[in-house]
Amino acid sequence: METLLTSAYWPNLHYFYYLLNAERAAIEQHDFYQKQSYRNRTQILTANGALNLVIPVIQKHEKMPMHSVEIDYNENWQMKHWRAISSAYKNSPFFDFFEDEMLEFYQNKERLLLDYNTKQLVLIFRILRKKKHFTMTEAFDLDPKEKLDKRFDIHPKIGFEKDEKVHQRLLKPYYQTFSEKFEFVPNLSILDLIFNEGKYAATYLLP
Repeated sequence: METLLTSAYWPNLHYFYYLLNAERAAIEQHDFYQKQSYRNRTQILTANGALNLVIPVIQKHEKMPMHSVEIDYNENWQMKHWRAISSAYKNSPFFDFFEDEMLEFYQNKERLLLDYNTKQLVLIFRILRKKKHFTMTEAFDLDPKEKLDKRFDIHPKIGFEKDEKVHQRLLKPYYQTFSEKFEFVPNLSILDLIFNEGKYAATYLLP
């Protein structure tokens, strides 16, 4: 069965559970861009607690297909995001191993948000040593048949607790950089899992 997912910025673990366990996966590129979604936001754990990082975009009109959404570089969000990420994870066990590859996303200017997010997925699969293949949708289908549609379920306004299949798994603690300061924070960006668990991060999400 094919699993449908939206595009996302350093996706969270709810998202990656379905992506890694899918027989086949497709990233939706013909949906309308939605504000306050994971398409351009991710959440990391800092010394001050959970922090949302949001990529500013150029939205020329309300119903704009995801494949045409451009990243806005009028403000130096790349520097702000990288400072937050490096400050949060510089003392994590695996930060030094992946720092250079991650930094490239904050030095190079990708025009389209979809391309930016997609290249991140490719890097993550390489880090996790998973030969995972995914495709991009050819057209938007509101009610796809015989597919696992997670496009509308993984959203900041919908808690992962409502997904019984992954709820208990995502509550299982793994080491986090500020574990001595905070209780375990579930369902953060895949960055949190990778910097703390390295190439073994995939085992957290696989059956």
